[in-house]
This record gives sequence, structure tokens and C-alpha cells, in this order.
Amino acid sequence: MRPLSVDSLNPSIAKVEYAVRGELAIKAEEYREQLRQLDHGLPFDKVISSNIGNPQQKGLDQPPITFSRHVAALTEWPALADLAPNAFPKDVIARAKELGEEIGSIGAYTHSQGVPFIRKNVAKFIEERDGYPSNPAHIFLTGGASAGVSLLISMLINNPKAGVLIPIPQYPLYTATLAQHNGVPIPYHLEESDGWSTSIETIEEAIERAHRDGVVPKALVIINPGNPTGALLAEETQVKLLELCEKHSLVLLADEVYQVNLHRPDDHPFTSFKKIVAQQQSPVPLVSFHSISKGVTGECGRRGGYFECTNISDDILALIYKMVSVGLCPPVSGQIGVDTMVRPPQPGDESYELWKKETDVIHEALRHRTMTMSGRLNSLPGVSCVNSPGALYLYPQIQLSDKAQEAARKAGKQPDAFYALALLDATGICVVPGSGFGQKKGEWHYRLTCLCPGVDEYVNKLEKFHEEFIEKYGV
Repeated sequence: MRPLSVDSLNPSIAKVEYAVRGELAIKAEEYREQLRQLDHGLPFDKVISSNIGNPQQKGLDQPPITFSRHVAALTEWPALADLAPNAFPKDVIARAKELGEEIGSIGAYTHSQGVPFIRKNVAKFIEERDGYPSNPAHIFLTGGASAGVSLLISMLINNPKAGVLIPIPQYPLYTATLAQHNGVPIPYHLEESDGWSTSIETIEEAIERAHRDGVVPKALVIINPGNPTGALLAEETQVKLLELCEKHSLVLLADEVYQVNLHRPDDHPFTSFKKIVAQQQSPVPLVSFHSISKGVTGECGRRGGYFECTNISDDILALIYKMVSVGLCPPVSGQIGVDTMVRPPQPGDESYELWKKETDVIHEALRHRTMTMSGRLNSLPGVSCVNSPGALYLYPQIQLSDKAQEAARKAGKQPDAFYALALLDATGICVVPGSGFGQKKGEWHYRLTCLCPGVDEYVNKLEKFHEEFIEKYGV
């Protein structure tokens, strides 16, 4: 019998890279295990996972929303409402009963597109947000937004010369999925000097380059608010992007999972692409993604999300339905999480005051940490950082000396990965090097989350390390 070997597997798998859980994350987990030993010999006493937007991860400080967990508890075990009659608010009991009547046991498969009742609630949420109709039949509940993104990209890539326009820096899900399905990433760079803005001219240039290379652009990915940049699009830019998509017959993939994570909403509000499409009466095919993993819910592990299709034909919707049916249904606990995200408590509900207090604390803590971290990073020599108006991250640029770059080359690492590994070794702080997100030649960045508690102690470690690094290697 021939042994199973890497060479015998799908060659596309070898091309997949996902920096957020790459070399640094693996090493961080090894350090976390080492710290369990009394004589661990490490210069730090804990690993700080600043590499991933995982709000409820152990060691971070975003607690779950009580209302969401109450509803989850009663849908998992409905008898709790009778066993502990005073433990749950009346609106929670009513919500869980309502969901139970629609779903039955959460241990059973649901409709492959998601529970119809929950899809109707998602449609109401979209209508209230945007002021325009939404059709539940065009909404697909998913196991997190990533599942929807992967599905749509897999359907769009119809030959090895099919490409998707992706922002640089980008969330590595897009390049990983394109590699898996033999698609071509078509990068367009965001403008760091203008707060990571999106340039129509830059996208047009990327399309021209793709055509010269024989690549056919099929779709445009927009991440709004941005990941890793946190930038938000102005409505006039969104209108121009729709015009560009119409001109080049592109599907618009709108990744809007951070739409609630707004640090300065008066100056940098969020507007959905669904609203802009409706206002402009645009024919552009649009798929919009949302998730319970971010925002104030932060329920990454429950795997809940949805995508809404706009200007997508019935025959394509039927194909999407066929593909989601192969997976039977999205996780039911994640679907319930979507319901609590789009239908939070309202004024007058018994759960409302606590929900409002918890969500206000989350927003303010994230805003404060983002402002504090960006300000102090900008004070370091050789570091510049855009004060992100949205999402969960900062993406500082670091100047690395020739000496540091040469040391990185000898170590077989990209310079920013070399810096990030040294940071992890010295402090236990795990970040993601910018080379995993994409950046202009000769520039170096890293992404870190703004979710870590004890922001002053955390930034003190970043500052101390950076000062020691430039003392050793220069600026």
C-alpha cells in the first residue's frame, strides 16, 4: 500500500496561508503551555493574544452579553425556566419560548438556509438599519461570516484566470480562500497617508494590470469598517465604488462584520452598501456579510452569521441554496446568536437596562484603548499609527533599519515577522506581522487588537521592547 503523503493531496492546499493563526500564534501556544511549568524560564508570566479579534478569549476582557447567554441557556435547556423561575428576566423567557416554538430542539437540523423565523428577523433588522426593504428569501444564515465568504468565492472562481479584487492590507481569509479554489488575488492598495482610504483610481489601475496579465476580475471585496485598518468609507466613495462595479461588471462582496465597532460615530459613521445600492437604484450584484463574532456580541465560538443577496438572480440563488444544503444547516446555536444580535432588548424590556450598560461599557473600553494605544505608539521613534475609527485593531507602520533587515534575512524571516517574533519572545505579546496582510514594498507593519485589558501595562511592554529593539538594531 502506498502511504498517504503531502504530494498525493490537492496541491491547492499547500498554497493556503492564514497569517492570523500562523507561525506566531503556534509559538504563542507553545509558550502558553511552557508557562504551566514552575521553572518555565520565560521573561514573562503570561501570553497576550493580540493576534486575533476573539473578544471573549481567555485573558481578554470583553464579557459575553447577559441577554444573549440567558437566551442561549434557555434554548439549550428549556426546563431551566421552571427549575430556576426567578433566574431569568421575563423577556428572556418569552424569547426562548418563541424560538423554541419555531425551532424545536436545537439538536435537530434546521432549514438549510437557516430558520425562516430568524431570517425574517434579520430582514427586519436590515430594514430598520437602512430604511429599505429586505427579503428573507435572499438571506442565508451561516456558520460565521467566513463560511459565506468562502462559499461565494468558490462559486465565482470559474477558471484559473478568474480573479477577485482585494484591499491591501487585507484580511487573510480572502487570499487563503482564493488559493484554495485556484483563483487569482488582484490587490489594490489602501492609502495609509489618508487614513487608509480607498482610491477609485488605484482600483482602476489594478483592473488594468489584471487584464494585461490575462486575469478576469469577477468581484470586488470591500471590508468596511476595515480589517486590519479600521477605516470607514464615506458615502460618496461608496457611490463611486458602485459605479466602478457597474462599469466593470463586478460582484460587490461587502464584508461589514465590524459595523457596530465605531469609536467616533459622529465623525465616522457606518453606512451599509445595501442602503447605497437601494438609494442609487443600482443594478450591481451585492452580497453583504455580517457576524455575531464581532461588534458587542463577540460570540466567535458559536459560529453565527449571515449574508444577504441583492440584485442576485433566482437561478443563482437556487445554486447557492444547493451548495448550503450540502452542509445541511448552519450551527443552530449560532443562528440563535444571530437572532439575539438583530433583536436586542428594547426600552421597557426587563433585560434592557443591563444590556445597555454592558454594551456601553464595551464601546467605551474599546474606544479608550484604541485612542490610548494609537497615541502612545505614535510617540515611539520609527512608528506611525493611524488612529482607527472602527473595528478592533491598530495597524502601525514600523521603520526597520538595514541592520534589522539583514538580521531578519539571516534568520530566514520577513523583517516584520522577525520583529514580531522578537516581541513575542521578550514580552509574550503575540501580534500578526503585516506581511500576512499585504503591504507596499519596503514598508513594514504589524496588527494588534485593542481588546487587551490593562492597556497601560500592555503598552508599557510594547514601548520597552521597541526601545530595546532600536537600541540593538538602530532606526
